[in-house]
Amino acid sequence: MLYVVIKAMISGAIIAAVSEIAKRSPGVGALVASLPLVSVLGMIWLWRDTQDRVLMASHAGATFWFVLPSLPMFLLIPALLGRNVPFWLALGAGCLLTILLYLGLVCLGPRLGLRL
Repeated sequence: MLYVVIKAMISGAIIAAVSEIAKRSPGVGALVASLPLVSVLGMIWLWRDTQDRVLMASHAGATFWFVLPSLPMFLLIPALLGRNVPFWLALGAGCLLTILLYLGLVCLGPRLGLRL
């Protein structure tokens, strides 16, 4: 249980750090947020827990494919905010777009030979 709490605290500290950095410098905050820190931490935790090369390779490959559908959200949100759409609506639209693209990937990916 302590291990889970430590993982949560480290992961939460990264999120808190990103928001604090972004308050001072949006560009630097965006840079830190764009780093695959969550993915790297997830891989570290997974490796520590399993040391399974096949599982790790599968996880890393699937992560690549799942990053792609999330990217348009980062174009839609600033476009909507630039048109004076309220933040929560823009965020919701970005999340909805990402969910739809994830569903598309999950449905089409295996047909295209992707192992997700």
